[in-house]
Amino acid sequence: MTLTAIIMPDPNGGYVAQNPETGTTTQGKTVAEAIVNLKEATELYLEEFPLTQVGQTLMTSFEIANA
Repeated sequence: MTLTAIIMPDPNGGYVAQNPETGTTTQGKTVAEAIVNLKEATELYLEEFPLTQVGQTLMTSFEIANA
């Protein structure tokens, strides 16, 4: 099963990793560690709450005017 990982720098150091399909979120000191932690957290989540169907996730970006 292929799922989505969104990785963002944490203002306190390291990285935050999120999986939008399940809502799992974790962190790590490096991008690689954050992804490993996200994989583990998502696997544990899916043991309890299996996904019945995963659609293809669309990721894009958008711009806003400065306030």
